[in-house]
Amino acid sequence: MPGVVEVFHAHFTEHAYPMHVHDAWTLLIVDDGAVRYDLDRFERGTPGDTVSLLPPHVPHNGSPATAHGFRKRVLYLDSTQLGEDLIGAAVDDPDLADPQLRTRIGQLHASLAHPGDSFESESRLALIRERLHLHLRPRLLLPAPTPCLRVARDLRDLLDARLHEGVTLEEAAGLVHAHPTHLVRAFSSAYGIAPHQYLMSRRVDHARRMLLDGRPAGEVATAVGFYDQSHLTRHFKRVVGTTPGRYAKGPHRSAADHPGSDHLGSDRPGSDHPA
Repeated sequence: MPGVVEVFHAHFTEHAYPMHVHDAWTLLIVDDGAVRYDLDRFERGTPGDTVSLLPPHVPHNGSPATAHGFRKRVLYLDSTQLGEDLIGAAVDDPDLADPQLRTRIGQLHASLAHPGDSFESESRLALIRERLHLHLRPRLLLPAPTPCLRVARDLRDLLDARLHEGVTLEEAAGLVHAHPTHLVRAFSSAYGIAPHQYLMSRRVDHARRMLLDGRPAGEVATAVGFYDQSHLTRHFKRVVGTTPGRYAKGPHRSAADHPGSDHLGSDRPGSDHPA
């Protein structure tokens, strides 16, 4: 996806990295064990639930700090996410004790593992980028988040119009004339749901009606905008609590009898009274 050069997961018990450099930012979380490393001639490490951010062009090494080694997940980010003007700040403080940032990074790794969830990945990366900037520029104070109903409504209308073919976060930001991070925050604040969750729930809603009409799940998946049938099944189970196949085999009801099928727009978040 744009901004992410590489994703790397590894479990090392003995391997020690020699001194080396990257041309991308290294965003590292350790799920088990610990790593010790040298960065710019200072010894560093990854204790507890820290997040390590190693800047490009700065030599570093790495080796296990525990007898059983370490298990890590790494994102390599390009300069569109973090500029080279932030390298000095990262060298001074590469290990960040930030549970919320770590959680978001884990969520991004999870979404990157599933084809078809690129809009979610882009949204999560935007929030991670913002939080990293706050760590590297502590004097940069963001204004308190306030709902921007125009931006939220415009994005909702765009997602509804592009329900099947989808839209990237950068494209949406250009069409709505708002920064990508502000777009995500405004929508979530106004409607109480993240934009990627809204998009998937609307697709699931359309899929339910098509399944009740007797159309096969594989055909339904691509018709409503999912990557494939397994992509539909994963989100369908999350929203409905059962698989598309079991749902379609349930007690026969016409689509007109299905809750909410008469007025698709009336029960969507904020359609009558935006928060």
